[in-house]
Amino acid sequence: MEIAVFAVVVIAVIGLILGLVIGFVAKLFAVETDPRIESVEELLPGANCGGCGFAGCSDFAKAVVAGDSEPSCCPVNSSENSAKIAELLGKSAGGENRKVAVILCGGDDNAAKRAAKYNGVKDCKSAAAVAGGDKGCAYGCLGFATCARACPFDAIEMRDGLAIVHPELCVGCGKCVEACPRNLIKLVPADAEVHIFCSSPEKGPVKKKVCSVPCIGCRKCVKAADEGQMTVNGFLVDVNYDNPPSKDVIETAKCPTGCLRTTA
Repeated sequence: MEIAVFAVVVIAVIGLILGLVIGFVAKLFAVETDPRIESVEELLPGANCGGCGFAGCSDFAKAVVAGDSEPSCCPVNSSENSAKIAELLGKSAGGENRKVAVILCGGDDNAAKRAAKYNGVKDCKSAAAVAGGDKGCAYGCLGFATCARACPFDAIEMRDGLAIVHPELCVGCGKCVEACPRNLIKLVPADAEVHIFCSSPEKGPVKKKVCSVPCIGCRKCVKAADEGQMTVNGFLVDVNYDNPPSKDVIETAKCPTGCLRTTA
């Protein structure tokens, strides 16, 4: 009996000593956190999409409190909550323009030819690994919805073998940009109304053999737009998203293939 009592006492003493040691070490090595970080995180949507450039909402909250980012850099958060974060930290909400994704290809299954029949994994990266994919245009959307599956906000729809972004749902997180093996997707200002839905640098006649809606480099849109609103890269014209044209340019240019249009 005495042995049992002694054992209990020894264990209790050892537990007490260990508890004191753990408490001392925890206090010695404790990392103080700014209580504002938790307050900022509570005002974030918790999507952890990475659109802000940080690993998640927690890291973004730390960066905002540390002054390494602005409250408005979260593309998912509401303007009201961004303003509340700014007020909490006594700083400006920032004026970062909202961006959305646009898929610069118009070659759906009705417009673009398939060079072969692909029977592999229904994934754009997998298809691209097999002889570059089955699309006749080596620069067109492969249409296997890799970008749509990568989008955490269901902002991308597959329509006749072509990925279409719904700008009203897109938050500009950039997940689709990373997912596309053909680099067809760009993040552009949300107020940009006009796009050239073609990414092929090939000559016009070469493009026309595989697609009915390519940019043939005729430059009608360049002439119709104001100076600097369109840029010419060989046989492909691009919209200058730093100074985009209004949608009036579509009617004025009368693009012969119809690749100059709005997202609608």
